[in-house]
Amino acid sequence: MNTKSQEFEMIIGGVVGAITMLLFAPQPGEKTRAELQSGALKLRDRTATTVKDKMTQVKSKANQIKADIQIKAQDLGHQGQDLLARQLDNVSHAAEAGKKAIQGSGNHNAV
Repeated sequence: MNTKSQEFEMIIGGVVGAITMLLFAPQPGEKTRAELQSGALKLRDRTATTVKDKMTQVKSKANQIKADIQIKAQDLGHQGQDLLARQLDNVSHAAEAGKKAIQGSGNHNAV
């Protein structure tokens, strides 16, 4: 059972308990209203605490995901730079080899 479902069931249980207390409590209306108000305030406080805790968890998770993405982006940037450097070296070597080949063929024609 997930946490969201448990929280929902807790709220429903509180509401059902309050209604049951109202219907079956052999006490004056003022006292019943006071107890219902007290129960509602407790439920509100628990709900507010739960929501605050969940928001803290969500913010923490979001910050962790953000940090992970930044690390991945840096890694990809470094990999891209390394790949570019290797490709530039390959092009430089190929250009140098082509230059030597052209110079070598020019020397043979002069002889």
